[in-house]
Amino acid sequence: MTVDTTALEGHLRSLGVPVAGPLTAELVAGGRSNLTYRLTDGVSRWVFRRPPAAGQTASAHDVAREARVTAALQSTDVPVPAVISLCEDVAVIGAPFTITAWIDGAVIRERAELDQVGDAELRATSASLIDVLAKLHDVDPAAVGLGEFGRPAGFVIRQVALWRRQWEQVKTRELADLERLHSRLEQRLPTSNETAILHGDYRIDNLILDPVEPARVRAVLDWELSTLGEPLTDVALMCTYRNPALDAVLGIPAAWASPRLASAEDLATAYADRTGRDLGDWGFYLGLAHLKLAVIAEGIAYRALAGADAGRNARDAADAVPDLVSSGLSYVAG
Repeated sequence: MTVDTTALEGHLRSLGVPVAGPLTAELVAGGRSNLTYRLTDGVSRWVFRRPPAAGQTASAHDVAREARVTAALQSTDVPVPAVISLCEDVAVIGAPFTITAWIDGAVIRERAELDQVGDAELRATSASLIDVLAKLHDVDPAAVGLGEFGRPAGFVIRQVALWRRQWEQVKTRELADLERLHSRLEQRLPTSNETAILHGDYRIDNLILDPVEPARVRAVLDWELSTLGEPLTDVALMCTYRNPALDAVLGIPAAWASPRLASAEDLATAYADRTGRDLGDWGFYLGLAHLKLAVIAEGIAYRALAGADAGRNARDAADAVPDLVSSGLSYVAG
């Protein structure tokens, strides 16, 4: 997709941001939701994010949501990039967008990249992932201006309904097992009153790690699915990313599915130990996480078919869906 760098340069200058010369934009590998570009004037660098050109779904691709939560977390222990601009005036480039500070570091997406990290460092990195997520869930939403960021009451009930609706928007075929998974989740809804700020898609490749000390998380990225709700949904999703079927979603041998990382069981136990939270009906949360990722994977393929492929082999993402649904059913069987 062509980026109107002239318009972006004018926008930055209108904000009083020094720009040394004409901007260039380079698509950053990885993202399959909002499109992410590296902007530079040859001296300074920024991150530019905008929705895809086609195949958008109702609750995804919300750059305003990303900007709001990232700005609110600036004052907390959760590492996030500084927000330079949220522009919702589509007249500027034809879509809303955000510009944030560029943060140097490593984003580990592939297992080959993970192999560059030693065993001891990797154990420390896994511990840091849990620590950062725990810090996020410890933030008081009202204290950072996010008290109205979501509707925590009935959150899990709405999530089960939401991802079923999203399926109807993006499905490329009928899948009876997905209907069964949704039905079992409806029959097993837990009761929870806990509320936290959720990331909504927490995994290792949505983090920037220090290139020298990988255990140090320099920034958490991709907040478009963030909201207020039950913290165990974040934890279960993090654990579900251990599923090797997700290689088809990223189009690569994904780092998160590497056997060198802590297992899903160890991650969940570490989170419970770090926070003192009871994991409750853990099978339900894992089933819901598998439903969510199955729909996201289908959505990637749907957008590819609509002509908005933002990454390699996006149509192949649909291949992961049956395995994700089958795994989800195994957690809510009986």
